[in-house]
Amino acid sequence: MIPGDQTRSHTVVRVAAVGDLHCTRTSAGMFQPLFSQIAAAADMLLLAGDLTDTGLPDEARILAREIASVHVPVIAVFGNHDHESGHQEQLRHILADANVTVLDGEATEVRGIGIAGVKGFCGGFGKRALGPWGEPAIKQFVHEAVNEALKLEASLARLRTKHQIVLLHYSPIQETVEGEPPEIYPFVGSGRLEDPITRFPVSMVFHGHAHRGRPEGRTKDHVPVYNVSLPLLTRLFPNRPHFRVVQIPIDSADSEPEAVHGGV
Repeated sequence: MIPGDQTRSHTVVRVAAVGDLHCTRTSAGMFQPLFSQIAAAADMLLLAGDLTDTGLPDEARILAREIASVHVPVIAVFGNHDHESGHQEQLRHILADANVTVLDGEATEVRGIGIAGVKGFCGGFGKRALGPWGEPAIKQFVHEAVNEALKLEASLARLRTKHQIVLLHYSPIQETVEGEPPEIYPFVGSGRLEDPITRFPVSMVFHGHAHRGRPEGRTKDHVPVYNVSLPLLTRLFPNRPHFRVVQIPIDSADSEPEAVHGGV
């Protein structure tokens, strides 16, 4: 069980999600209003990568202090910016001390809801996805995308809950990156991440990274996919709290998860 998890007498679990915080050394105080709103609106918080701006431990320490006001379980994945300086393990320990659980192929459960998380990777979508052919560097690039998809599959295989959430940084579908320049589609997500999602009873997917994409879409099997990049939500919804909230019923066999304002 995640530290900070609390039993509440709700018939729904309110899941808040946001990504691309890009916390810097000068971000002290910037995120406290956002986190205070989230703590009041949700029963857990999911962070969809790019927690820091350049992957420095000092940035993670600032974020850890900012997130102290969130008295609900916090689950995260890293993004490409968190890998920039090569200090991922140190960042993970710093955030763990702030009760943030960082997933990288692992799975966890909060209030009966399973969460599978990986960073994901690039490669593109559908027939235009990059294939492992030609130079060794191309094959290595594609191999990284395949490995991330396999990690996601292993993560989902550990879950036995009715409701399962996938948390990513990169998008698994093209729909939620549309709005970005088409030339960079191959670098904001990979359709290979969609494959394991179709093989498990996934209720929804959250990702970030596509700052100018679309806020939501669906997999080919109609699983909701939410782009929760903070720059995207700030631009599209300037007068609303900049996070997504989804209500998941925990007492009804028939009810489906519902996206609500509070958030978006």
